[in-house]
Amino acid sequence: MNPVLRKVLRQATLLCRVQTCTHQLPVWGGVACTQERQYKGASTEGIGRWKHLLPKEVQGKKYVKHQMQSITAATSTAYGTLNINVSGYDMTTVEHYSQYIHNLCIRLGISVAESYALPTQSTEVMLMQEHGTKLYVDSILKTHKRVIQLSSLKASMCPIMMDVLLKNLPEGVQLTVREHTEADYQARFKSRPDLDCLLAQIRQ
Repeated sequence: MNPVLRKVLRQATLLCRVQTCTHQLPVWGGVACTQERQYKGASTEGIGRWKHLLPKEVQGKKYVKHQMQSITAATSTAYGTLNINVSGYDMTTVEHYSQYIHNLCIRLGISVAESYALPTQSTEVMLMQEHGTKLYVDSILKTHKRVIQLSSLKASMCPIMMDVLLKNLPEGVQLTVREHTEADYQARFKSRPDLDCLLAQIRQ
């Protein structure tokens, strides 16, 4: 390439670069944009924080001592607070049948106040030897109990529900219905004789 032409092209390129750098940038919002960094002297406080973007966690509720609910009194057209007790040796069968009763009450429009499990009871079956007097443990039977508590069951709905429950009662499961009392509420908790003795000594 001709050296003169090369020199002219180099000067033209330098001239274009100078014009591009000194060219005034467009105005946005009434403020002229320049190539200087406006954020250079800005505060950096809060940069990199991300915890405020996360959803706030719900704090755990404080432990509240369980208190007995008021017992609904019976009227001329409805029963009061009733307990449907389901008991049996097979925990799976008892649990499924109590769920069936709960779902049936919801479908029939019967209000279920509570549904809970009672402490499991263990029964030892003792056998005596054929030629002797010594007893030994043959097996241990565990009785599982579930309670579905109903409130204000209508007298016209009770025979229909009981008929359905008895027809679908599984083998080995016992079903009882009775009024709710304060003794039934206390049966939900395991007894602690040592604590009861200490409380009795404090009260004396």
